[in-house]
Amino acid sequence: AFLELSGPTQIKGVWRESITLPCAYVPVEDLVQQTLTWTVVHEKGSGTIFWRDSSGDHVLLSEYRDRVSIPKDAPGNVSLLIMSLEISDRGTYTCHVTWRDSNNSLIAKEIATNLEVVKVAATKPIIRAGEAGLTLPAGAGTSLTCEASGSPPISYRWFRSAPAGTAVLLSSGAELAWPSLRPSDSGTYFCEAENR
Repeated sequence: AFLELSGPTQIKGVWRESITLPCAYVPVEDLVQQTLTWTVVHEKGSGTIFWRDSSGDHVLLSEYRDRVSIPKDAPGNVSLLIMSLEISDRGTYTCHVTWRDSNNSLIAKEIATNLEVVKVAATKPIIRAGEAGLTLPAGAGTSLTCEASGSPPISYRWFRSAPAGTAVLLSSGAELAWPSLRPSDSGTYFCEAENR
């Protein structure tokens, strides 16, 4: 019987997201999976992350505890899922499987995958343009809302243009509200959006 593990040699994950390190084989009738191990070599050293045998699943490295899993009832799929990736997770991961054949001899195979963890490029906030000119009766209530797209968290500030090109800060929130408008509220208002 011919067994091969398959998986990529190189894979890219995004910081704080999840990634699956693929490792799979096509099950063969007379061969029974005995053990499955995932090991890692990275800046912090090396060690066994995950071990599965007849007694169950064991996560051995504390930094991966509650962050890794392997499909349970998917014969041949021994891929490693890592959740909320850390930059320090980058390194070389090895998937190692042993099988026992009908003559009771052991067969072992392994493949290594290099994991790179990238931070996704942050994007500057882009403000959605509002209506350019609003006429409302005195006594009416209204509000202006500032909306921006970009990498969260985004903070907002509303200003009112004052004479001589100065600006007065009115609020540090996305919404600027007037319960009851007065003629003196007429003017030019603008918002500013900021992220890290």
